[in-house]
Parts: sequence; structure tokens; C-alpha cells
Amino acid sequence: METKKKGGFTNSIGFVLAAAGSAVGVGNIWRFPYLAARDGGGLFLLVYLVLVLTFGSALLTTDIALGRRTGKNAWHAFGSIKPKWSFLGKLTFLVPVIIMTYYSVIGGWILKYSTVYLTGRHHQAAQDDFFTSFITSPVSPIVFMLIFLALTALVVYMGVEKGIEKFSRYVMPSLLILIIGIAIYALTLKHTDASGVTRTGLEGLKIYLIPDFKDLTFGRFLNVLLDAMSQLFFSLSVSMGIMITYGSYVKKDVDLNRSISQVEFFDTGVAFLSGMMIIPAIYVFAGTEGMTSGPSLMFVSLPKVFNSMGTAGILVGIAFFVMILFAALTSCVSILETLVATCMELFHATRKKVSCVIGLLSAAASVVICLGYNLFYFECPMPAGGKGQLLDLADYVSNSLLMPVICLLTAVFIGWVIKPSWIAEEMRVGSNGFAKEKIYSAMVRYVVPAVMVILFLQSTGLLGRLIG
Repeated sequence: METKKKGGFTNSIGFVLAAAGSAVGVGNIWRFPYLAARDGGGLFLLVYLVLVLTFGSALLTTDIALGRRTGKNAWHAFGSIKPKWSFLGKLTFLVPVIIMTYYSVIGGWILKYSTVYLTGRHHQAAQDDFFTSFITSPVSPIVFMLIFLALTALVVYMGVEKGIEKFSRYVMPSLLILIIGIAIYALTLKHTDASGVTRTGLEGLKIYLIPDFKDLTFGRFLNVLLDAMSQLFFSLSVSMGIMITYGSYVKKDVDLNRSISQVEFFDTGVAFLSGMMIIPAIYVFAGTEGMTSGPSLMFVSLPKVFNSMGTAGILVGIAFFVMILFAALTSCVSILETLVATCMELFHATRKKVSCVIGLLSAAASVVICLGYNLFYFECPMPAGGKGQLLDLADYVSNSLLMPVICLLTAVFIGWVIKPSWIAEEMRVGSNGFAKEKIYSAMVRYVVPAVMVILFLQSTGLLGRLIG
């Protein structure tokens, strides 16, 4: 049976591209730029880079090494080491289950915008009510979501080597070329508004790159730190079982030290270029006020920017939404693969059968999320402030509650139960050593647990009350 033949990446390049494809997604190209813009550009960028090199590296190392050493997915990995900790694998499995319900919906939104630009209807996307009218429609969001999910399921259906690895080999280089091209173009932009003020892309780049410490308070710095930390979860696909599953596919002769560094470099590079691609463009046509638009930046603000560019904006808009469609697909593929790989082992079924079943179940759940903007619409107060709908609640539970808890428990498990040396031993397999062992040990034992407690308190709204 197929379940007896565990798939694997053919080489380190295949693993790096697939892992980077999981990490490089909507979180990088959409979430990173709007957080950077909202948090003052350079300051957020500086904090994020420091966290990637320390905190993020420790989390990524833990997940990938854990997966390769056990040869199992997240559901079974923890329990295979310490049976009493098997609950952590099951808790980790819940994250991609929840994320899958709404990631496909967002993927459908992106597919809709890609279609609009490819069919020459870009002016529609720039209208104030276009996005709201689309997501509140009872049929259209479901259709685009189903198409996006079908594409995702097809890649996973094909398997690790013929599906995920082959898909990543073609898509990731194309994605990188598009990002670099649009980023360079953004720096050449120049616009004079109705009041006679002229702004350039290079001025926007300056805001993005140079930290502004003026009027920096402890409270503001803490908000920037927590935004950057939450972005790491999105960006590196850690604490959700994905990298544990991908790690289990990596052969023992692969140098994990080098491969993990390459994934970090690729992921951080794309996030950096995404900010360079979006922030200067927003600044040129909307000023600093446009940089505070938050989550609506990609679906509301950017189409207005593209429309302001004239003819060039049509081509840039097409390239941008096709690019982010690629990014959304690579991330969604990794989420679905985690679910399929786990269920293949749990039910001893073939990949093709499990892919179809999980795909159908995901479609049913995603339809409910789509209807959260019309038939099932409601407004629920969020613990950290504001109000949300079904999609917002699913995002909050998976990313603001479960992931910090899982990360905290994983750090306790690795740092104090089986000890960091267990991971270090795996990192030395197929390589010349583990140069970061002391830093890794300190991070996983002390820094990660402390930061996760703070992040959890912030996400539940308790931190503000304690400080207040």
C-alpha cells in the first residue's frame, strides 16, 4: 500500500524550496508589509530581523530536527519520544485543521482579484465597495474558494516528489522574480497629489529602512515586538506541525544547519522585498496615512494605488496578484499536506483517498467561513480589542491562542524534558556540527517560554490589564 512507502524530498534543494514555499505565503506578502507600515517601517524591520536570527531560528530548528529524528508527523512525533506528551501532537494538529478552513477562503479572494486583473477589469477593483460587495456575495466567494482548494488538493494528491517538490521547484523561482521586479519598479515611482506635494518611491524606501526612535515609549516598543513575534509564526510556519511533517521527509545525508539557514534567508528575503514592493508604492500615492490601512491594504488600498499608476498599474496589478496567488498556493499546499500525511498514518489509507476526503471536508468547512459574511454574519468582541466574524475568530483561536501555547509547551518539552542536546544530536547528523548549540539551548529553555507567556497574555487582553 502507498502508506508503507513514505514519501521524501529527493535532495536538500527540494526540501528548502518546499519549506520556503510553506513559509513564504500570504503572511509574508500581505501581513508583513501592513504590520511594517503600521509600526513605523524601520523599527519593525529591525526588531523582526533580530527575532528571526534568534527566536525564529530556534523554533524552525526544533520543528525540522524533531521531524527528521522521529521520522513522524506532529501527531505521532511527541508521543514517540515520551508517550505522556502525545497530547501535544494532537494539540498541534488542531492548528492546520483550523487554518485550512479560512486560508482557502483568503486564497479564493486572491484568485478573484487575479481574475479581475487578468480580464482587464482593474477599475472595478479600485472602487470603494468592491471588496465588501464580493465577500458578502452568497455565491461568488464560494466558487473561487472551491477552485483554489481544488488546485491545492491536486498538488497534494500528486505526492511529495511529483506534487509538492515539483510544484515548488517551478513556483518559488517565479515568485521571487516577480517580487524583485515589482520591488524595483516601486522605487522608480513618483507622484504629485492634489495639494502639490510630490512623493517618490525612494522616500518611501527611506521610511521603510530607517528606524525612527523619536517618541518611542515602552508601550509602543512592546506592541512592535509582539507584532513582529506573531509575524514569525505566520512567516516560518512553526508551531503548527507543518515543519515537523516536512522534516520527517528529509533524508539523513542533508545538512540541516545549511538547509534551515537557507529557508530563513529565503523567507526573510521575500518578506523584506515584499515590504520594499508595497510600502514605497503606498507612500507615493497615499502618503503616511495610507500606510496605516492595516489588513485591508492588499484588497482595498493597493488596487487604488495600481489604478493611480495608469497603464503601468494594469501590468503591475496582474503581476502582483498572480504572484501572491502562487504564494497562497504554496502555503495552503503545506497546510493540506500536514493534514493528509497525518490522516494517512492514522487511518492506514492511501494518499489519493485521504487527499480527496480531506479536500471535501475542508471545502465544507470553508463554505461555512464564506457564509460568515452574509448568512452567518455576526460581530463578536475580540479579547485583544475590536470585533470579528467567523474568519477572524478562527484566525484568533489558531494563531493567537493555540500557537503560543503549543510553542510554550514544545519549548518546555525540548528544553526541560528531553533536553536541547537531543535536538543538537540530530543537527550534527549529515553536517560538521551544530555551531549554534549554546544559543539554541538558551533560547529554547529560557527566552522562548518567557516570550510565549507575554504573547499569550497580550493575545487574551490580560497584559494590558496587568500593565494598566
